[in-house]
Amino acid sequence: MNALELFSLRGKTAIVTGGVGFLGRHHCKALADAGATVVVSDLDLGQCQELAKSLGHEAFGWAADVTDIQAIRDLLAQVMAHTGRVDVLVNNAAINERIENSAMALEESRFETLSLARWRQSLEVNVTGVFVCSQVIGSKMVELGGGSIINIASTYGIVAPDQSLYRAADGTQRVIKSAAYPTSKGAVIALTRYLASYWGRAGVRVNALSPGGVEDAQERFFLQQYSRRTPLARMAAPGEYMGALVFLASDASSYMTGADLVVDGGFTIW
Repeated sequence: MNALELFSLRGKTAIVTGGVGFLGRHHCKALADAGATVVVSDLDLGQCQELAKSLGHEAFGWAADVTDIQAIRDLLAQVMAHTGRVDVLVNNAAINERIENSAMALEESRFETLSLARWRQSLEVNVTGVFVCSQVIGSKMVELGGGSIINIASTYGIVAPDQSLYRAADGTQRVIKSAAYPTSKGAVIALTRYLASYWGRAGVRVNALSPGGVEDAQERFFLQQYSRRTPLARMAAPGEYMGALVFLASDASSYMTGADLVVDGGFTIW
């Protein structure tokens, strides 16, 4: 087989949760560009359908809450009715506080005062959501004889947040990256390894993709400090994870499972 053909997803069906989000849209486009029939799933049905229409390859949208197991069962039923198969699951739906330009008060993000409600919400979406989607859709992959699950993790699941990145030039600590997001993403990486071991003999590969920070209208001081902290001296453009995603979804990574593919400009080497 030609090496480039290994990256083809023609004839395959891929579900992307959080599909209309900032990175989710790029994930959907990457899979569609590689030939997959993409199922765009998020909370807003209209947005899911609108994005799916732009993708082609018989893509379609379906609204589902990743924490609602019946909603995910309904999503899978729709996918099977439309395409009769499911080959790729991208667990992308997540809550990120986006504190780089958030109005969230400093006191609300400190560990000492982080609310239990905020903590629980992050874990419910970021961890339980991955569990629910993997359990329902991954079980169908086992039944069908194989598939690829890609869990979107984060560099903050590998290293602790550098709180100095969020400190302005005048020394003011604008915000603190709370404990909830990195804890949840660390759990996603652990769950990835568990499922890779559990389903390996069933032909279901499970890998994580840990992106670095993405430039998205953050304050200038944050952009500068993040860039100084990163060997490539910049944040990522949102499209720079598309190749990695297609690699993990396709046969190009057929002997890869239980891995965390880190694409971060070198941020985690220090």
